[in-house]
This record gives sequence, structure tokens and C-alpha cells, in this order.
Amino acid sequence: MKLSTRTRYGTRALIELAMHKGEGPVFLKDIARQQQISLPYLEHLAAPLIAGGIIRSTKGPKGGISLARDPEDIKLGEIVRLLEGSLAPVECVDNPRTCRRSGACAARDVWSRLKDAMDEELGSTTLQDLAEKQKQKSQKESSMYYI
Repeated sequence: MKLSTRTRYGTRALIELAMHKGEGPVFLKDIARQQQISLPYLEHLAAPLIAGGIIRSTKGPKGGISLARDPEDIKLGEIVRLLEGSLAPVECVDNPRTCRRSGACAARDVWSRLKDAMDEELGSTTLQDLAEKQKQKSQKESSMYYI
């Protein structure tokens, strides 16, 4: 199972916003440049994040996007669900009626536990956690000496 670029790029953009918390709105073009994401694609990703209450858009010369809530209140699971949908590896985990064998299927039990484990990890990780980790990684990278 792989997460799509929607989730990967959207998460990177949100980490960028969290790292600039308190600095006011950020231009999408600046996030796109910093994260090496095409601007049209990033604009496409912003819509569900705005609708989901993760980010807000401000119009005008000092406009841009900013987090709608504190990064410590935004769980990675919420972001993934907005951009990806359910992480159930098979449809019958979310909707047992799609397969008449659901109740008697041993494999479905494994798929359900897999989804639960992913939900648990994504639900315990906040955008603030990711921003702090990114700052640490960026500091390590910038302090390395290359020959």
C-alpha cells in the first residue's frame, strides 16, 4: 500500500506552514518553490485542506495561506483522510456489505488490524511533531560539511 503524491506533497506543504507559524500568511508559490512542488498541483491540494478546516486562505497583497488551527491540534490522520480517503487496504474493512464473505474471512481480520495500526500511528502524530522533527533534520543537514 502506498500513499499518493496528494498526501505526501500536502503533508510537506503543511509542515512548511507549521514551521512558519506566527509569521502570517505564506504565498503558495513560496511553499511550492521551497518544497519543489508544482504550483498548480499545490493549488489543487489546497482546496480540500481549506474545506477540511486545516488551512485558511487570505486574499489581498498580504494574503496567502496559513494554518486554520494550531499545529499541535492537527493530527496527521486527519490530513491523510482529507487528501487520501480511508486507509483501509480493502473495501470490506470499511464496508463489510461489499463482500458476502466478510464475516467469515480470516484475511479481513488482518486487514482490519493493519488499518487500526495505521490509524493509531497517524492519530498520535501531530503536525507540530512533524514540524519539530523537520527543523531537527534541517539543522543536521545544514551543519554537515561536504568535501
